[in-house]
Amino acid sequence: MDTMIINQQSRVDYTRDLEKIIQTTAAKAAQILGLEPTTELSVLIVDNEYIRELNSLYRDKDEITDVLSFAMNELGEDEPDFAEQDEINILGDVVISLEQALLQSKEYDHSLERELGYLLTHGLLHLLGYEHDNEDEFKAMRALEEKIMSAVKLAR
Repeated sequence: MDTMIINQQSRVDYTRDLEKIIQTTAAKAAQILGLEPTTELSVLIVDNEYIRELNSLYRDKDEITDVLSFAMNELGEDEPDFAEQDEINILGDVVISLEQALLQSKEYDHSLERELGYLLTHGLLHLLGYEHDNEDEFKAMRALEEKIMSAVKLAR
């Protein structure tokens, strides 16, 4: 899977190690989930102010969140359904507030790397259609999250 990362914030030091966590986690998740090598993912790293604006605009929730997912494969009401798909499967965008990830890593008493890996995994699963609206969906999604996090040695 090809993962494009854009760091659009300056509040938290975005290091090569953090970028490596994103790349490694995305690659391992793609392998575990059986995604084709031609799959593309975009990851946008932002601050709390920016993610709050997105959350307000797209979800009508004027509050900070840690991760948002914007799937490219979901059809809106006025979007055409193309019968033929290109060979490239563009999953969409995972937007992560690195500022919020840092706060949560301290709150949960684990590393920023672990929190970042988890948020990426969670967002990626949402792009693939996983939800946690009921207990069964929650358990299925959590099991995959734990499997991926264990595989990249970021388990609890």
